[in-house]
Amino acid sequence: MLLHLSTWAEIEAQLAKSKAVVIPIGSNEQHGPTGLLGTDWLCPEIIAHEAQKIAPGLLVAPTFNIGMAQHHLDFPGTIALRPSTFMLAIGDWCRSLAHHGFEQLYFLNGHGGNVATIEAAFSELYAEASYAGRKAGYACKLKNWWDLKGVMRLAARQFPEGHGSHATPSEIAVTQWAYPHAIKSANYAPQIAPTGPIREAADFRGRYADGRMGSDPGQATPEKGGELVATAAAALIEDVAEFEREG
Repeated sequence: MLLHLSTWAEIEAQLAKSKAVVIPIGSNEQHGPTGLLGTDWLCPEIIAHEAQKIAPGLLVAPTFNIGMAQHHLDFPGTIALRPSTFMLAIGDWCRSLAHHGFEQLYFLNGHGGNVATIEAAFSELYAEASYAGRKAGYACKLKNWWDLKGVMRLAARQFPEGHGSHATPSEIAVTQWAYPHAIKSANYAPQIAPTGPIREAADFRGRYADGRMGSDPGQATPEKGGELVATAAAALIEDVAEFEREG
């Protein structure tokens, strides 16, 4: 069930059955010469949407598609939020959903650079309740899609070398499966990109000329992406169910 394709009455009825909601969250940033700018928000969205087709009782909210991407700003098309802005926006998403009665807010993340700020936003929300002397009434959970059960094991088998940490063949493969008409090609030089630290935008562009980090996305195929999506979607359904049982 997709929240944005539902009516308020349907969401009210859904709340009588389940208090859980999945929020895909990511970033709009460069992903090398062949990766789509939306890769980091497309991957969790693709997986969550596939999961709700398998389990229609799973509710998926609209995708939070802009995140912490300041280090990619020297590549055209990247859009970033400051940490403070990002935290405020996450807070209001959570408050809005909690206001309706949602109690398990599950953020499925597609960008590693978001993690620290999302966790900090959760801490702010819990502190808000603590200082007010009340229970928050809801719980927040963050899960990177690649940390879902079985995903990294599968990716390691598919891409034993050149997986890297940015513009990876696994995330490129997921978008290729969902958007085959948008597949790009390029001659990578070197085949496996260098890796190193992440700092400000100018430093990043200087270190990683084509935007990749330790990766060879040329290994990606739609077929491998389909395997990753199937594995992740099944694991997501299981993980959300467990989150609901925890209360």
